[in-house]
Amino acid sequence: MGSDFNGSSASFVKIPTIKFTQLFINGDYVDSVSGKTFETIDPRTGEVIARVAEGDTEDVDLAVKAARAAFDHGPWPRLPGAERGRIMTKLADLIDQHLEELAILDTVDAGKLFSSCKTVDIPQVVEMLRYYAGAADKIHGEVLKMSHDLQAYTLLEPIGVVGLIVPWNFPSALLFTKVSPALAAGCTMVSKPAEQTPLSALYYAHLAKLTAGAAISHHMDIDKVSFTGSTEVGREVMQAAAKSNLKQVSLELGGKSPLVIFDDADINMAADLALLGILLNKGEICVASSRVYVQEGIYDEFVKKLQDKAKDWVVGDPFDPNVHQGPQVDKKQFDKILTYIEHGKNGGATLLTGGKPVGNKGYYIEPTIFTDVKDDMLIAQDEIFGPVMALMKFKTIEEAIQRANNTRYGLAAGIITNDLNVANTVSRSIRAGIIWINCYFEFDRDCPFGGYKMSGFGRENGMQGLYEYLHTKSVVTPIYNSPWL
Repeated sequence: MGSDFNGSSASFVKIPTIKFTQLFINGDYVDSVSGKTFETIDPRTGEVIARVAEGDTEDVDLAVKAARAAFDHGPWPRLPGAERGRIMTKLADLIDQHLEELAILDTVDAGKLFSSCKTVDIPQVVEMLRYYAGAADKIHGEVLKMSHDLQAYTLLEPIGVVGLIVPWNFPSALLFTKVSPALAAGCTMVSKPAEQTPLSALYYAHLAKLTAGAAISHHMDIDKVSFTGSTEVGREVMQAAAKSNLKQVSLELGGKSPLVIFDDADINMAADLALLGILLNKGEICVASSRVYVQEGIYDEFVKKLQDKAKDWVVGDPFDPNVHQGPQVDKKQFDKILTYIEHGKNGGATLLTGGKPVGNKGYYIEPTIFTDVKDDMLIAQDEIFGPVMALMKFKTIEEAIQRANNTRYGLAAGIITNDLNVANTVSRSIRAGIIWINCYFEFDRDCPFGGYKMSGFGRENGMQGLYEYLHTKSVVTPIYNSPWL
């Protein structure tokens, strides 16, 4: 591990001048009504990148008013689907042309690996826009043959104004996971990026004509809220929506995902997937495989293999192409993770690797693996959202299923086995929204994604993701004296 890293922001790339720091409302950049700003921090150094306009209730009111006028009287919901698709494709092309600058913004703002932003996150934005652009002219209802001399058809209509609340761990990809289907459906929107990572969203506003959580959740003129974030805040969003106009809500919330590794697994592959599953994006990912269950026959060999691989994991400046893991997003998250590591040490778990900050500047933490973890420990129950793995041993399939389901979350799970019957049995038994067999983190724009239990409800991606932004209206007419009924 890169324990000699000192937080130096070596100039691997040239950081562009920050151009957009105001709110973007009704097609214009404006100061907040209050004139307040806040600092956005570079997690590599803890230093200020820029000051950004701080939106408040009055600013949300202005943004919602503009989005409502655009939906009720503007052209976007009334355009043919093919025309909406053409405009979305043009936006995708513009983003593609500015890919490197956007990747730099997410790296310097969130501490994400520049290489991943450039090759995965921003291309994913482009692909998501193009996918839903292709779906925009394929929004069709059904014709229904009813009893009692009636026929009916259904219309799929845009919900209206939607509020999109986006977290900081994937500021670009998760924004457009919501924006793309909403645009294709014909909705207008008010989007709120995370305070920690606003820079790329403001740049996207420059490239497009997009319209700036609690004020969004309870606003009477918003018809739907789509929120990605913690379960605690998700509950508040849902309560606020219920107390206002009973607006629709979709929630993609926390996770404590299990990775279950059986005796017949390829140990080398299993160790690679387990390490990737908790360390990708420095563990700041809702589907991180933070609970790893290994069958007793290969447990000791697996632990040794995992420990050896963790030694080669490099922590450092996310612009450095040789680095595997950058800094946590901010000091608050950094301190929270270190507190959970202390809980693990004091709670009786054994620290196998890591457990300490890296360097003397910035928010870097060593990859941390605990063994001898019990299911009721905090590190096995709470979503830490950092590079901390809880490693546990099991005997039977039945035990693995029971323990995998012993969580209030249900977002994702992984299974590693060469036995098809085991894979089918376990995948059908684990209560989670997506199950990966002999792989992990395999997302696709065509594959629906969402949670069970306290990981939320509603689905993103695929055509199901589009339907989240559509109302179904049934139209019924009588048919008199028809000889064909």
